[in-house]
Amino acid sequence: MTDVATPEVLWAQRSSGTDPEANFIYLTINVPDVPKGQFELDLQPSGLSFKGTSNTLKRTYQVKLDFYADIDPAASRVNHSERDVELKLRKKDLNEEYWPRLLKEAKKLHFLKTDFDKWVDEDEQNEATEDDFSNFGGAGGPGMAGLPGMGGGGDFGGIDFSKLGGGGAPDFGAGEEEDSDDDDLPALEGEEEEAAAAAAVGTEDAPEAVPAAAEGEKAEEAKDAKETASA
Repeated sequence: MTDVATPEVLWAQRSSGTDPEANFIYLTINVPDVPKGQFELDLQPSGLSFKGTSNTLKRTYQVKLDFYADIDPAASRVNHSERDVELKLRKKDLNEEYWPRLLKEAKKLHFLKTDFDKWVDEDEQNEATEDDFSNFGGAGGPGMAGLPGMGGGGDFGGIDFSKLGGGGAPDFGAGEEEDSDDDDLPALEGEEEEAAAAAAVGTEDAPEAVPAAAEGEKAEEAKDAKETASA
């Protein structure tokens, strides 16, 4: 027996009054572990219905959406991965303004959320990074089941991360000048100890000369005394 659940649905959008390719809805239906042959997607101009089953999770997902305005199913694209089904839905009418909401009815649904990873404010669309939809396959027109001709995709849903800002590591040594003057370098380790040891040896040898001189004077005095006595 499988549980029946409504999947989480994320959405974002772009709009254009002149370019159909830049006038679309991002839609992500989060359905983990639902294989390609285990779901049906019926995409119509006014909405879509989805039903898929995960044998590993023993769960069936199903959802029905009625769009705020019409889309063009034939020009829309789909990507399936192990985690979700992503759609790029072409808006039928060119318009510079965003749709005020995704659905026809203005009501809050717990499973429908804004996709903040893809969302761009309406007045910032021209500055947004262009996404790569090369992993998305053609939707195949309205009423299709099982998405014939649907392109396979990776876990990242066709997003080209190479276009995101990056850059190499900063060169913290750039612009610094090398100092070739060795005059101010401190003494190497061990030089100070050797100098101190040499000074100590010189100090110890000096006192030995004093007793030798004293012995010489005593010997001279003894000799003089002996010569005096002989005389």
